[in-house]
Amino acid sequence: MIGTFKGGVHPFEGKDLSKNKPVTELKPGNELVYPLSQHIGAPAKPVVAVGDTVKRGQLIAESGGFVSANIFSSVSGKVKSITPRRVATGDMVQSIVIENDGQYDEVDFVIVDDVTSLSKEEIIEKVKYAGVVGMGGAGFPTHVKLSPKDPDKIEYIIANCAECEPYLTSDYRQMIDDPESLIEGMKIVLRLFDNAKGVLGIEDNKPDAIKKLTELTASEPNITVMSLRTKYPQGGERQLIKAVTGREINSRMLPADAGCIVDNVATLVAIYNAVKYGKPIINRIFTVSGDAVSDPKNFYVCTGMNVADILAAAGGCTAEPEKYISGGPMMGFAMFDINVPVTKTGSSILAFKEDQVVRHPATACINCGRCVEVCPEQLVPSRLAKFSEHNDMETFEKWYGVECIECGSCSFVCPAKKHLAQSIKTMKRSVMVARRTAAAKK
Repeated sequence: MIGTFKGGVHPFEGKDLSKNKPVTELKPGNELVYPLSQHIGAPAKPVVAVGDTVKRGQLIAESGGFVSANIFSSVSGKVKSITPRRVATGDMVQSIVIENDGQYDEVDFVIVDDVTSLSKEEIIEKVKYAGVVGMGGAGFPTHVKLSPKDPDKIEYIIANCAECEPYLTSDYRQMIDDPESLIEGMKIVLRLFDNAKGVLGIEDNKPDAIKKLTELTASEPNITVMSLRTKYPQGGERQLIKAVTGREINSRMLPADAGCIVDNVATLVAIYNAVKYGKPIINRIFTVSGDAVSDPKNFYVCTGMNVADILAAAGGCTAEPEKYISGGPMMGFAMFDINVPVTKTGSSILAFKEDQVVRHPATACINCGRCVEVCPEQLVPSRLAKFSEHNDMETFEKWYGVECIECGSCSFVCPAKKHLAQSIKTMKRSVMVARRTAAAKK
């Protein structure tokens, strides 16, 4: 059986540019930047000062609250400054700047010979200390996700192996080059939930990854590989849960409410490295792709590295791109400055010769209904965008606008090229602010 969901679109995949390029390790430059907000929740708090000498793998900023995450240096060197620096979203974020001494002196990581000897509490504590967050882009602290109110009700641990965004191939390379770490990460998470089974959900445009992971899990009675129909946004949390289990969740629910926990490929590998080897997140696989890139590649990079330097390592661009994107083209961020650091959640930089959005200005809605057909949440995006344009918050909420997952499928198929997803996203933010303000007054 091939799992899927209702709605969705089929954008040009673009994965052939980099999917067959093995991961190349890339050394960082002289200066690395570590934003204190690389996760959902409170910013981390610096535990180093300007002038301090640090080692690779040393804690430099500690969790700023329950929903927060530790941050570690990926090089050895000296703390140069603690100052606001720009990140991929365009925001200025307080950051720790470290001058790389090129020695890469490491702290002594604590290796666990037998992971099965650890208690559930010890596993979660190791994940928490290592600063593991959702590395697919969400950035939700993983130790919080692994601590639901009722662990006995968790029935599925779903590995999001879909990588449904066009052009991105970092998860694919992980599954091909080092699938064992992914499987070991899944086994560690399964130890936390007595009634759960593991499912590796992979889109069927990756038959070699499906074959390899199926072979490696053949002797694992509690882990299965499930083929998913190649369709965007198959990797969306709600869509993945629907495709794998048939269960549905909405904006008022967590995956745990449906008996599920969903983790990205890179996150499960980070869990394994944290628990087994005591290593925090200081590296990740990073894709450089797009039709303007000279030599699209997958790199193994240090967090804190300059994205512009990584692009240069891929040969730069064949011509001046009209658009840079951090992340995927459907849900990523357009960038006006590529001199930004790689963070835990940064998976790629894409460079394109043409900016298709600018070249096709929006016209009037023709009421064709295509946005309704593809919406994975069965909403009416054209109406929601209209309510947003008229600042009609009340009607927007009545039409379930907050259920939008901001996947961009509606904008993708709109023949009028209207910026539906952006309009809905803007109103969603206003609704959430209004709700928080009302709650604070009670």
